[in-house]
Parts: sequence; structure tokens; C-alpha cells
Amino acid sequence: MPVIILAVESSCDETSVAIVKDGKEVISHVVLSQIDIHQTFGGVVPEIASRNHVLHITRVFEQTIKDAKITEKEIDLVAVTEGPGLIGALLVGINAATAFAYAHSIPLMGVNHLMGHIYGAGIEHDMTFPAIALLISGGHTELILMEKHMHFKRLGTTLDDAIGEAYDKVARTLGLGYPGGPEIDQRAQLGKDTYSLPRPYLDRKAFDFSFSGLKSAVINLVHNSEQRQEMIRINDLCASFQASVLDVVIEKTRLAAERYHAKQIIVAGGVAANRGLRNRIYLEIPHVEIIMPSMAFCTDNAAMIAAAAFYQYQAHGALPNYLLGGSSTLTIED
Repeated sequence: MPVIILAVESSCDETSVAIVKDGKEVISHVVLSQIDIHQTFGGVVPEIASRNHVLHITRVFEQTIKDAKITEKEIDLVAVTEGPGLIGALLVGINAATAFAYAHSIPLMGVNHLMGHIYGAGIEHDMTFPAIALLISGGHTELILMEKHMHFKRLGTTLDDAIGEAYDKVARTLGLGYPGGPEIDQRAQLGKDTYSLPRPYLDRKAFDFSFSGLKSAVINLVHNSEQRQEMIRINDLCASFQASVLDVVIEKTRLAAERYHAKQIIVAGGVAANRGLRNRIYLEIPHVEIIMPSMAFCTDNAAMIAAAAFYQYQAHGALPNYLLGGSSTLTIED
């Protein structure tokens, strides 16, 4: 029997609800972004994000169900992001999903946000195991081994700044907009890698990441150039920064795939939308199948939560009592 899942995502600054059948067929999907609001502050302000979720989540629910052209009785499961994320923002989505599930007597499931990103790549592609998942976003940089569905072993993580965080801080230093990733990526296509920046490999045989030193190198370079009244070639500096990041990320992903004999590499998270990464990773890791979400499923969205919920539901079932936690909360093993 098909499983129709209504999912809710509100972990940061996107209010999103989706209805997905069997983890693959997106019946309807609404994402309301707050980027324009938070650009003024150069980053997401948690209290403002929470307030805007409260203002709009009912409307997003209504629009998603209207677009799906189904009734509430046809929904088999409600899924909601229960973490990680901004506490206030998460609570808005959790409360809305719980109320909807309770009102319509539908089982409820909590979903890990990071697993949602990984399964976002599985909406349009079949997943093959063993797989290495490269999870890169504003708050996370992870290399994860998947030997089967819903089994995650963390191989490496960031020791300081996540990759998206580093992009945002470098963009702020260069006077570029928020979010920094798309702006740096765009300018990097126009520049050349002419600045000498470090490649923070750490231990080349290990899979942890560290981008704070690279970020500091850019800040110091800009500061010293200003002191000497030298002009910064912004496009070239963006190209050099991005080349440094991608050299490290792609090399560690390649090594992980080789060590664990991966049949597939899954690239997921907001930074998976980076054009430089998309152009390079296929060329530099040609012997392993690489899948990644289309642009619509890279950033935070509810369709990816529904996709993860489908496989979690098959493995563990749902909660009939409308309480999140317990057996519904899966963790990534170290």
C-alpha cells in the first residue's frame, strides 16, 4: 500500500510543508523563505525566525493541502523535524504538526534534520549501499558511512566552523551579501585562484574538517591589504577561497569512498547547490556514482523530511500517542 506523508520543516528560517508518496513522489511542496528578512542582520536572528514561522505556518499548511488536492483522511503519517535546529523555530513546527496529527487522528513521527538532507538526494535518485554521504550546510559538515537505509556512522565532522558558516563569514569580511555561499560561488566563477591560501587537510588520513584557520587567513589578508592600501581582487579571492575549501572536501570524500569501498557518494545540504562543487566532484571522483539533490531540495525543505520519514517508518514505525522522542529519534553513530 502507498504511504502518503505530510511533513513539516521549520528548523531555521524556512517554513515548509510537503506531501510526498512513498518517499519519492512529491505531490505538493511549499517553502516560504525568510532570507530577505534576515539579510538586514547579516544572518538568521532566532527570535525573528520563530515569530515568522508562527505568522505563516497555518497558511503554508493550507496551501500545501490545497495544492495536493487530497483530503486529510488520505494522509497516513505526519512527520516533523525535531532537531537539530533553532529551538524556538523547531517548536513552532513541532506544535503545528502535533496539533494537525491529533486533530485528524494520524500517527506522528519526529525526523532528524540531517537525515532529511541525506534523503533529499533520494527523492530523485535510487540510493545504493555502502554509500558515503557528504553533508554540507550552514551548520554542518559531516562525512557519514551508510551501509543500509537508516544506518549512519559518522566518519568525520567539523572541529570548528561548518562550511556554510565559513562562507558567510568570509562574505561578510569582503562586504558581500547574506547568505555568503551563493555570492562567493558566483564570483568564484569569474575569478582565478591567484591568492595563496592554506589547505586545511589536518591529518590527511582522517576525515575531520577545520575551516577556522582558512577563514582567519582570508580576514588577515584583507586586513593587511587595507593597511597597505592595496586593492583586493574580490573575484580572485573568492575563487581562491572556494578552491581551498573544495580541494579539502573533495579529497576527503574521495579517500572515504576508497577506504569503505563505497558504491555511491551522496552530496547533500545547502552547500550541495554550490556550482563549483558540482562541476569539480564528478571530474575528480569519476569511478564512483555521485548523486545529489536538485536545487529545490538542497536547502531546508519539508519534502526531504518526508523522504527520510518514509524509510524511518518502514524500519521503526510511528508514534500513535503524538509525543516526539523515544524510538522515533534516530542518532548518527560516531
